[in-house]
Amino acid sequence: MATARTTAAERRRQILDAAVRVFARQGFHTCRVSDIADEAGVAYGLLYHYFRSKDEVLDTLFLERWDVMVELIEQVDARTELTAREKLAAITSFIIDSYRHDPDLMKVVIVEVTRAANTFGRTHLDAINRAYGSIAKIIEKGMASGELRDTITPQFAAMTFYGAIEQALTGWIFDMLPTGDESFEQIKGFVVDTICGGLDARPAPDPPAGV
Repeated sequence: MATARTTAAERRRQILDAAVRVFARQGFHTCRVSDIADEAGVAYGLLYHYFRSKDEVLDTLFLERWDVMVELIEQVDARTELTAREKLAAITSFIIDSYRHDPDLMKVVIVEVTRAANTFGRTHLDAINRAYGSIAKIIEKGMASGELRDTITPQFAAMTFYGAIEQALTGWIFDMLPTGDESFEQIKGFVVDTICGGLDARPAPDPPAGV
């Protein structure tokens, strides 16, 4: 329960954290503002002091996490000592570790926003495309250096890369993949091997003798 000493920033965070739990447990569309207030231990009307609607609460949760991810991608891209594969591995690790440490929040981001094509997903297309664009730049540089083959576009490769990670997270969300540190680390490798294994600039194999 909030106390008189709780600051405005702490109260706002308290409401956001409660919303994550409610959205993950009940789904965004089926829960009510009063459910969030009850979970946060605050008065119903107080929630409207900080957020105009539950839509704004979801927007805030998404943009907070998404902006952190985009900033990480851009920081990784700036590390010139890393190969394209190493950069993609760092991004994969960050996203999967985000799920490992806060599965409810990542569930909300994926299920309620990025996959909601007709509602929040469309609202946040600019933010979503910014992430894809930053990943595409990494892949484009890898293609230009000869590390990655260039028979597909960087944009499509970026969408496929992020889609592979998102599908892995979906597997955990719906209990289709085993959880635990070993599984998380294994899937990190699977994602990078699956994407980069199909992008590596490898010479064509020699034809069989006598052909």
